[in-house]
Amino acid sequence: MTFKLNPLCALLAMCVALPAAGQVTLREYAAAAAQNSLDLQMQRENVSSAQAGVSVAGVRPDPVLTAGIDSRELNAANKPNAPTATTVGVALTIETAGKRGQRIRAAQAVVKVGEATLDGGRRQLYADAVAAYTESCRARQALVRQEATLRALDDIVKANSVRRKVGDIGGLELSQSQVERDRFEADVVSARAQVLAAAESLSIPLGRRYSEVFGSAELACDAPAAAGLDDVEQLARQAQDGRDDIRIARAALDAARASADLAQANRWVDPVVNVSLKNTPSVHALTDAGGTVTNSPTQRSLSLGLTVSVPIPLSRTQRGEVLQAQSAVTQATLALRSAELKAQIDVRRLYAQFRAAQANEQRYRESVLMQSDKVVEGMRLSYKKGAASLLELLTAQRSADEVYQAYLQAKADLATATVQLQLAAGAN
Repeated sequence: MTFKLNPLCALLAMCVALPAAGQVTLREYAAAAAQNSLDLQMQRENVSSAQAGVSVAGVRPDPVLTAGIDSRELNAANKPNAPTATTVGVALTIETAGKRGQRIRAAQAVVKVGEATLDGGRRQLYADAVAAYTESCRARQALVRQEATLRALDDIVKANSVRRKVGDIGGLELSQSQVERDRFEADVVSARAQVLAAAESLSIPLGRRYSEVFGSAELACDAPAAAGLDDVEQLARQAQDGRDDIRIARAALDAARASADLAQANRWVDPVVNVSLKNTPSVHALTDAGGTVTNSPTQRSLSLGLTVSVPIPLSRTQRGEVLQAQSAVTQATLALRSAELKAQIDVRRLYAQFRAAQANEQRYRESVLMQSDKVVEGMRLSYKKGAASLLELLTAQRSADEVYQAYLQAKADLATATVQLQLAAGAN
């Protein structure tokens, strides 16, 4: 099995969606979470910031413009009529060893890390959305069952009140049925609170109030499909390319290597080329009373200067920044190996849990649930005929309720196990 669709879209397509009109499917809920999630919005800003860093990395050193007086005679008595020479120049740093290209590659590697992290955030959001959706459905379905049981206990109390009046049962049995009804009513009150709490939790993955997105629409309570999860070896191989932690680790390794290359390039010194123009105005002749020239007249002079400055790299005798960068590469390599090993273990571990959850849900749905309902129905009939005691009926009712709650939990566990296995296998 391979998934090559857009991140999250393939996972959404796995959801079985056969809802009644106006109900919110798991696919719709997860899509709304991906669109409105505040956490994803923050991670998208990280990617945008990293992309801006690529532009920053490509900036070349600014040229330096100099202008001023090259020479001005302050003692006119020594050199009468001396000119003031002015100069203007430009200094340009020449980057060596491909520093600009290395900076750009390092910045691009950071973008890839951010994008991989964003994809991981999308998948984690999907898992959180499924958990919130599933728990809300489980709590609601559990409440429906408990309310049905409460109505059945109300019927028993009413019937026992009639039977007490005609003398079929004693007051103790009537009181016992009332106590059991009241005790169970307290459980129903707690279950209603759980439904409200689970409904509120639906807003967390959405980043907004549930009602702001879906209004009063109820959940369809469909489940994620488990198609394509039968071959554990294929899933393990797929995890090596698709898992978020492996993709992030690979991007981090590329970023560490790019940083190491940049650190090595930065050890090369950058020469500075200076180009200047020097302008010396002409000097006019000065004559004395006898017509003798008393100074040294000259013509205007415009001269070009060119110098190259090369720093002496005495500071390069230490290799601290290179060793640090190489250490970061080693750490990133080990982190990638660890992620690959963890992926293999996770897929096999979660596959075992998925198969167990699948078997448990099927066993409850096809056998245990049906048998427990038959038992409690038979016990109710026997109690009405006087062939069973109230204690036997209550015990059967409790057992049937516990079985149904276990069935709902098995459904929730299967949904969770399905999504965890899909994500562990790197489904996109």
